[in-house]
Amino acid sequence: MNECKKLVALLIAGVLSVGAMDLAVAEEDEEGENEGLEQEGLMMESRMPIRPATNATYNNECGSCHMAYQPGLLPPSAWAQIMTPAALSNHYGDDASLTEDLRQEISAVLGLNSLNLALQGAPLDQAAGTLPRISTTPGFKREHDEIPARLVKGNPEVGSFSQCNTCHRGAQEGDYNERRINIPGYGPWKD
Repeated sequence: MNECKKLVALLIAGVLSVGAMDLAVAEEDEEGENEGLEQEGLMMESRMPIRPATNATYNNECGSCHMAYQPGLLPPSAWAQIMTPAALSNHYGDDASLTEDLRQEISAVLGLNSLNLALQGAPLDQAAGTLPRISTTPGFKREHDEIPARLVKGNPEVGSFSQCNTCHRGAQEGDYNERRINIPGYGPWKD
């Protein structure tokens, strides 16, 4: 029993140490800069990459018209709505109909690799009768709220927030890090 208490105490001390280290690394000075940490290699990336879409069928079928969005960008229920035969026949204004075998395979890939937004306590902001959109997720809105529409919607080289890989140079690989954003006609995004 004494060994068990020592092990628990050691684990608690380890967790508290890691937490204290995270706070120290994230501490900002008065200007909001992480003074000295970036140069020392201690600055952590702001976003972890999202698991890329690796299913060849999904990449070939969906990627032939637009970027094959990572399944982790939407919850399973949203992908299920998008992948119904009726929704595919009017897929955001285009006919993306698939054979039943392809539809089932892609639906399974999307469902198994999707994000459960319910765990984040954040439902999609979706108008009744419309298909779900990645751009209506709370995370997307939070990350894009500072970007003026003229740089995206008003930019003929971009056109829409749905063209992720136009500005996010690592989007195809699931890397949406702010340091890799380069908006056509504007340049690197400085937040």
